Amino acid sequence: MLRHRSFHVDCISIGLFAFLLLGQANASAQFKPVDPTAVPSTSARKSHQSSASAPAAQPPTTFSVGVNLVHVLATVRDENGAVITNLNKDDFRLSVDGVPQRIGVFERNTSLPLSVAVLIDTSASTRIDIHYEEESVLKFIPALLNAGNSSDAFALYSFNWRTSLEADFSRSQHRAERALHALKGEGGTSLYDALYLVSDNLADREGRHVIVVVTDGNDTTSYKRFNDALKAVQRTDVVVYPIVAVPIANDAGREVGGEHALATLAAASGGRIFYPAGFSQLDEAFSDILKDLRTQYLLGFYPDSAGQKPGVYHPISLTVKQPNLKVIARSGYYEP
Repeated sequence: MLRHRSFHVDCISIGLFAFLLLGQANASAQFKPVDPTAVPSTSARKSHQSSASAPAAQPPTTFSVGVNLVHVLATVRDENGAVITNLNKDDFRLSVDGVPQRIGVFERNTSLPLSVAVLIDTSASTRIDIHYEEESVLKFIPALLNAGNSSDAFALYSFNWRTSLEADFSRSQHRAERALHALKGEGGTSLYDALYLVSDNLADREGRHVIVVVTDGNDTTSYKRFNDALKAVQRTDVVVYPIVAVPIANDAGREVGGEHALATLAAASGGRIFYPAGFSQLDEAFSDILKDLRTQYLLGFYPDSAGQKPGVYHPISLTVKQPNLKVIARSGYYEP
């Protein structure tokens, strides 16, 4: 028994020793150093060349080009004020800083979606007659939505000493109706503040930007100044249509300076100002604005990127070949 057991242990020890020797031999073969003077075999050279010539994985190349397409909306009228809608791209001449530009985009009677912000003056000076403004806006909104692009939208703002969003951009007429009926006149007038803030709200919306502002033209409480409002309008490519609604027929008692400021702002943005003879003619002013919006030309050009400087203002000149036609368009643009 003892001899048999000892033999069994010795056999295990010998087997284990042989196994370790075999493993050491394999390890030595696996990690044997390569003779630097040795010439590799043909298959080894091919394998090495193939591995060396294979390009490493590279991320896809991307290109970024900073080109800013500048849009110019234009309305063309003859000497009698009639809208001209049949002109072609070659009829227009466009220049920036006095340098002629190639018109790269052209649309006649553009259907580019409209974002129309309606601003209603609710200061104390409009308290008695504010219901006339409400009634005209309630007629304007369905006419705007039913005759154009299905993506057209409107927003409703009121302003006195502060600016309030009454109904955000949508196509909901009921929301506007509820908001309009709740308006009342009180406080001062921050007209320039309202134009500045609403222009900023329009900046990120696609398509055409329009502000229709119904006011008596008097600014009494704005923190912003006229130039601030003008820059905000031009930076965000907004067309402004002021409707100066005052019950006073003559200049006495009217804030004519404010009206002149609004006329300048309208002309610089490519809009026009309206002076309805009394509140009863507000509907006609809104109707003329709709006609302008449905007959606008859209022109676009790519300015020379070499001379671009952020925030710089560039004057635009847009004319047509026919000398008897008048072009109404923005007077310039700011680089982003």
